[in-house]
Amino acid sequence: MKMKKLIFFTLIMMLFVSCQDELYDIPRDAGGKAILTDISSTATTGISTLDDQFSVTAYLPNAKSGDIMNVECLQLQVPAGATTTQLLPLPGTQKTATVGSDLKATITFTRTEAKLNKAGDYVVVTFGGETESAKQRVDMVPATTTTKPRVAGKDVDVARTDETAFFNVSVVPKIGTFTDTLTAKRKNGINDVLTDVPGSPFSGTQPFLVPISGNDFAPDKDTMYYVFMATSGSYTDIIEYSVVVRDPYFYLKKTGVTLNLGGSSAGRNLLRNAAVAEDNANATIAVSGSLILKGGSAWLAAGNSIEFVPATAALYSTNSTTASIAAFSAGTPSETADPIAGEGIFIFKIVNGPDPENVIYGMIKVTSVIPGVSVTFEYRIGNLYAHLAVIS
Repeated sequence: MKMKKLIFFTLIMMLFVSCQDELYDIPRDAGGKAILTDISSTATTGISTLDDQFSVTAYLPNAKSGDIMNVECLQLQVPAGATTTQLLPLPGTQKTATVGSDLKATITFTRTEAKLNKAGDYVVVTFGGETESAKQRVDMVPATTTTKPRVAGKDVDVARTDETAFFNVSVVPKIGTFTDTLTAKRKNGINDVLTDVPGSPFSGTQPFLVPISGNDFAPDKDTMYYVFMATSGSYTDIIEYSVVVRDPYFYLKKTGVTLNLGGSSAGRNLLRNAAVAEDNANATIAVSGSLILKGGSAWLAAGNSIEFVPATAALYSTNSTTASIAAFSAGTPSETADPIAGEGIFIFKIVNGPDPENVIYGMIKVTSVIPGVSVTFEYRIGNLYAHLAVIS
């Protein structure tokens, strides 16, 4: 019985090895040993909405120089008699490419051949030969992109102020450099007529800085619709963007700030949210001798100032710079603030220079006090776009 099992197992193994040799042509060296090679890979130039063509290069380590690869594009199509799309060969895209001495083969298709008409369209390019194959998906992408409105490199929600933020718009085809102009249009309401944005068309150094201001919005209209259009030759790329304006607000909020009486964290640089000593030149707020909030000694001595006016939790939650500044002006400013007085919420006004942007408003909300030890608070700061260059 054991001999029969051994014979049966041997026959099975011989059959398995025989099948393997028939199914797979394994590359071997002169001595008959299997050659282990890399796997195929691909790279593509890609294609944007402003490009006329794209190329795909396949690295084919199991091919040899001079081999002919059959290449074609596959695209989602609905076959005859079916109702769902499938990736099928695209008529008119069948080509051949020759493998070079570097074991690479490159093919180029025009957007017309590949039927790529708009951003989001794609094809899958396949390479097939006797000993090797590869594939690469190629997506058509927008050449034009934009950021949100920005100031000092930071995204902002546009507020109803006379300050100006800028869209950073870039036009970057996959092939070549964009040298034409960008047209920017806008309308303040879905049913309004598009008009040119001041400065349009834009040219020169990218990104193109397209302005937007809270003053651009009518009092009864909160949404502005933008259209950015770039043209290169016979191709046009259009992207749309909408902005909802909001009432002026404090731009940054910081939480978990603790001033410890004495030591290296008795002060805080509110502009950078950095712990400093009470006598540090950047201690815009500090405690010394008691937990009463005030400006740091060295910072005050340099001619700077910070003043406080008590406020309410409702005002803090509203986060309105208009209402907060009005409340400060209507109150009685003090150079100090008792963290356990009232609701523990204060509007502050920092003056650290002669220019309008050196006047910075904010609000403090005390969250905990350990008598004789520390005071912890959160705060809002920054009421002008210009402040975004100095606060973080």
